[in-house]
Amino acid sequence: MADMSDYLEVTLLNETLNGVAFTAVNNPYISLHTANPTDAGTGAEVSGGSYARTASSFATASGTSGSVASDADATFPTATAGWGTVGWIGLWDAASSGNLLYHTALDATKTIDSGDVFKITTGNLTVTLA
Repeated sequence: MADMSDYLEVTLLNETLNGVAFTAVNNPYISLHTANPTDAGTGAEVSGGSYARTASSFATASGTSGSVASDADATFPTATAGWGTVGWIGLWDAASSGNLLYHTALDATKTIDSGDVFKITTGNLTVTLA
């Protein structure tokens, strides 16, 4: 995941170059999307059928890789109705509404039907800044 949202780009520039304070996000929420959320955060997020964003957890960044990986499984609620074909994910600063931080396409799309559980296992969600 390397696409930074417009919100985060502006926030980081203002914090690092203008001293404008930024409230850090601990355990951002993962969203699932049936359309690209884009840098503006406008893509179609899944809704209904017991869908809810899921909190994530990341290891502490270190070294020179510019990358950090999830350090715990992220399991979404069991779908009680079809969620459609999910092709993108996002990281947000809130469980609902809020600000999109990062987004990316999945390696493969996944159709979520009633009874399915979408899970991202430990280490399989990375954020890379280049």
